[in-house]
Amino acid sequence: MTAFSEARLPARLAFGSTAGVERRTEITQLSSGFETRTTPWANGRRRYVLAASLRSLNDAAALTAFFEAQQGRLIGFRFSDFADFKSCLPLGAVSPNDQAIGTGDGATRVFQLTKTYGAGASAYVRTIAKPVAGSVALAVAGKALGVNQFSVDTTTGLVTLSAAPAAGAGVTAGFLFDTPVRFDTDRLDVTLENFTAGRVIAVPLVEVRV
Repeated sequence: MTAFSEARLPARLAFGSTAGVERRTEITQLSSGFETRTTPWANGRRRYVLAASLRSLNDAAALTAFFEAQQGRLIGFRFSDFADFKSCLPLGAVSPNDQAIGTGDGATRVFQLTKTYGAGASAYVRTIAKPVAGSVALAVAGKALGVNQFSVDTTTGLVTLSAAPAAGAGVTAGFLFDTPVRFDTDRLDVTLENFTAGRVIAVPLVEVRV
């Protein structure tokens, strides 16, 4: 099993980072001038770069310690994506009605947290496996549940309701979440700039499947 730590990269070490989504598309050009497009990936893959920057020696040391603890590319960890870390828009307020995560059948009590991008047939449903502890709110048929009416596994994103929702009742959720990533380099370089600061080279991160 691929190693993963539930440690989160400290937010201050991510200031100045860039974020993006990678897709893989295979295009075949036909002799007619038309083309076919397919993809071997069902899910997008997030990529990040911790920008090269001047940091205090303490922050440089903290980043080095975190890098060492994850053994470079070996161990995955949590990363808070500043552009996509909520069930709602980044500047919005989380609501238990943000994301539809299932429909009751009178028996099922366990549901997977998900986030939907877009609408209609082309909508993409992303599995949320790393919710932030204490941030998850749930509702059934539009009615918010109390914190004693469900539990959350923050390592898988599975939520378990104390009572199964009635058949046809929509189950919705709001939450904060982290993206599981790993370092995409086995080398970290720091240049001493003065007695109190060092310059850290750009450090790439890549999303991992967990």
